[in-house]
Amino acid sequence: MLIILAGIAIIVAGFVLAKVDSPAQAWSVTIRIIGVIVAAIGLLIASLVQIEPGEVGVQKLFGKVYNNTLQSGLNLINPLIEVVMFDIKTQNYTMSGVTDEGSRSGDDAIRVLSADGLEVVIDLTVLYRVVSNEAPNILKNIGTDYINTIVRPICRTKIRDNAVYYEAVALYSSKRDEFQARIFSSIEKDFKDRGLMLEQLLVRNITLPESVKASIESKINAEQDAQKMTFVLQKEKQEAERKRVEAQGIADYQTILSTGLSDKQLQYEMIKAIATSPNAKLIILDTKKNVPFIIDGK
Repeated sequence: MLIILAGIAIIVAGFVLAKVDSPAQAWSVTIRIIGVIVAAIGLLIASLVQIEPGEVGVQKLFGKVYNNTLQSGLNLINPLIEVVMFDIKTQNYTMSGVTDEGSRSGDDAIRVLSADGLEVVIDLTVLYRVVSNEAPNILKNIGTDYINTIVRPICRTKIRDNAVYYEAVALYSSKRDEFQARIFSSIEKDFKDRGLMLEQLLVRNITLPESVKASIESKINAEQDAQKMTFVLQKEKQEAERKRVEAQGIADYQTILSTGLSDKQLQYEMIKAIATSPNAKLIILDTKKNVPFIIDGK
């Protein structure tokens, strides 16, 4: 637009010089031609707008918003029209209790009350994008700051509304996936009604009150102690069973020895053991008393 105004100014200057009796009067026609060329170049530049990949342009003229959007690439438009760019790529908005981790500095976590009246702190990341053909409606009904107007308040409100159906410990453990699916469904509908598409919702962290965390840790420790005691008892039972089997074996062995071996067999086993000894020995058997006498042969 500035180039067009400059061209018009040059044309006006050429007409002024044409009426002035001076040596510069001869250049008035040339100046006017230059002015026309500059204005034409400015008009051409103002009529072309480049839309980057992942963006759409919404046309606005004197407060009126056009429904058709400009797609990526070069587009020829009315030079008087203002083009408002909308990012249609996937965007994320994070609300976190960790400083400088979220989209806002400081503690921006969501604090909710659970069904049992406890305060639970939730960190959340929302992945969403602007629906391309809904960009004109967003500009007309919401404006360009749809993040603070729609994304942030809807997410925080829906999480608080749905958290009251769950107890704090359930949110932290068994019902976490169910809670995430429930708030996704709720937020998705509101986003869709306003021209946004919810792609994914991530419950990144759930922080319980310190008293509840201490109770959970105490319960876990008690369960671990119970499991340890169960293991010890099982081990002791196994050891007692082993000893019982061993004692039964010894008893059975002794019963077999006392009932199944004769004196002659015992005498034979004794002589056999002595005879197989590496030391040289002479064995003399007393036939009257059936008692062997051992004489060392060394």
